[in-house]
Amino acid sequence: MTAANEVLAGYEKLLQRSARMLAWARQGEWAQLVQEESVYVVAVENLKRLEAECMLDSASMQRKADLLERILEQDVEVRQCLEARRDELSGLIGETRRRHDMSRSYGAVAAAQPTPIEQGRR
Repeated sequence: MTAANEVLAGYEKLLQRSARMLAWARQGEWAQLVQEESVYVVAVENLKRLEAECMLDSASMQRKADLLERILEQDVEVRQCLEARRDELSGLIGETRRRHDMSRSYGAVAAAQPTPIEQGRR
């Protein structure tokens, strides 16, 4: 296999990994997404080194551009899923903080007031 073919095969594999990352993001499988992303990053670094050693002809450059466009489209959707998840988690954290603050406030008020049993003793 020529270096140019190896580079294009590398981009094909990145596209496949990107598709898996998108599938994990759509399913809300965040641990799987992170695991796939770590492998993806290593593959990108390996491809970067491989690509530095070869020249692509115009047909190969066009194929690479097409693959990159598809990868970037999937990346946009993965980011949208991650942003939605971040917003969801932020909302849950805010709600938990409000409940905690309210519980602390009402707990202080309840501790200051006598309970029905204590009132009967008076």
